[in-house]
Amino acid sequence: MNQYFKYDKRLKIFLPHLNVNWNQYNLATQNKIVEHWEQIRGGIPDRIHDLEEQINQKQAELNQEDDFNKSCQLNEDIADLASIINDLWIWFRTTQSITKTHT
Repeated sequence: MNQYFKYDKRLKIFLPHLNVNWNQYNLATQNKIVEHWEQIRGGIPDRIHDLEEQINQKQAELNQEDDFNKSCQLNEDIADLASIINDLWIWFRTTQSITKTHT
């Protein structure tokens, strides 16, 4: 199945990576791809929960931090984690649109 998915280092999940138009895959392959995507998709809320815990930890650190440079770094880390969460939610909401992915 990994021939139809590519690991995203930033999101730390496999994302659909189809080399040809969806309609060029036979029905059995389409079903396997969708089934595998649904398994991956099902794990996204857990991944988001982990990232939210990291944000909460960094926010707690930020509340105690007096060093400006460290505060800036914590804010940047929080923004990066929030961006990942946003992208994960977008992918989580992607169900049938996987069939519209071309590359």
